[in-house]
Amino acid sequence: MADRPAGRKRQVHTARVVRTEQLTPHMVRVVLGGDELSGFTAGEWTDHYVKLLFPAPGAAYPEPYDLDAIRRDLPRDRWPVMRTYTVRAWDAKARELALDFVVHGEAGVAGPWAQRARPGDVVRFLGPGGAYAPSPAADWHLLAGDESALPAIAASLERVPDGAVAQVLIEVADAAERQPLAAPEGAGVTWLYRDGRPVGRALVEAVKALEFPPGRAQVFVHGEAGMVKELRRHLRMERQVPREQLSISGYWRVGHDEDGWQSSKKQWNEAVEREQEGREGAEPAAGSAP
Repeated sequence: MADRPAGRKRQVHTARVVRTEQLTPHMVRVVLGGDELSGFTAGEWTDHYVKLLFPAPGAAYPEPYDLDAIRRDLPRDRWPVMRTYTVRAWDAKARELALDFVVHGEAGVAGPWAQRARPGDVVRFLGPGGAYAPSPAADWHLLAGDESALPAIAASLERVPDGAVAQVLIEVADAAERQPLAAPEGAGVTWLYRDGRPVGRALVEAVKALEFPPGRAQVFVHGEAGMVKELRRHLRMERQVPREQLSISGYWRVGHDEDGWQSSKKQWNEAVEREQEGREGAEPAAGSAP
């Protein structure tokens, strides 16, 4: 673990489950609340995320909860398991934080927890982080992603100005995973169903086939890392979208849990950037600019 400045601790928020809702067969919403959230703030970004802290199997931590002390005093296999989730909504007045979880049976840590969560259950988390929100200065918006990006896309749609041009492409497993979205007038929402195809295939094809409107685009593409890698190359090289107009990141990677993905994500992104820079220097970009 990297050294931290002396006396500086990460703020750990404590919340309790208020209610849960089964949104689709594989997506569960957990609403957190409680007086302990009086110091929590969110709302600047529409891709805000928090890092949930789940106790390691069999571990019990002393109160008051001190993450830095836990990591200092306990072996790594006793540290809390960290999982990252996008803030779907934050109601500051009610002090309620909504998080949406993709659940695939007993696989993983956070999904099964969300499926079993009951009012009163305690959970702790770090955050929020975030860096993206729809800009009113953009001529049009492209929002694209899979289930993992759906909470951020839904939150972003609620901030796209009425009448603004927006193209929204969302890939999910099948039609049963579709859910209602509050899309402003001027937004075109297209649901793409895998129906057994590899993750990201339908989304990549749809973005590549999309006719880009004229003007300055602001682009948000998040989801599975392999899909993100292919679309990053397409958007930068073939569509010539400037870096500063792109919010693009792999939330997860096929075949990896979050621990494995996060440990390799920096090297993955650096390799993608080097490959892209090499291609940009070696050959002219094709296609029309947005």
